[in-house]
Amino acid sequence: MAKTQLNVRVDEGTARAARERALARGISVNRYIEELVRQDTGEAGRTFVDAAADFMKQYESVFAEEFTEPRGTRTGDGR
Repeated sequence: MAKTQLNVRVDEGTARAARERALARGISVNRYIEELVRQDTGEAGRTFVDAAADFMKQYESVFAEEFTEPRGTRTGDGR
């Protein structure tokens, strides 16, 4: 993906907080800001949901085998 430079001005406290958060996550300030924008626009959420859907498709049979109980074997739930 092509990158575009975007210059922003923020107060020193905001800049310090961005640097500290990025450092704590082990990423650059640039990447930290990119992730914040993606989260704000919902891209991260869609990416997570897509990845979870792919995971479930891949392992659907495993989950079905592990968690599907034959009828009449449940106890204590009134069914």
